[in-house]
Amino acid sequence: MELKELKTKSEAELHRLLAESRDNLRDLRFKDASRQLKDVREIREVKKLIAQILTLLHLPKQSSDQ
Repeated sequence: MELKELKTKSEAELHRLLAESRDNLRDLRFKDASRQLKDVREIREVKKLIAQILTLLHLPKQSSDQ
């Protein structure tokens, strides 16, 4: 999912997507540890998605704090 798509989502949708992404990351890490994961790059992509979601969730808080 691209950053443009994430910006159009509501805060509730972002929280839901964040929870799903964290579950997905946990599953990928278990698969990697048991050598069942073929594409390890997928871990990097999910981590990047989580970081983008967290950034978007914290943006309004940063602007109101200043």
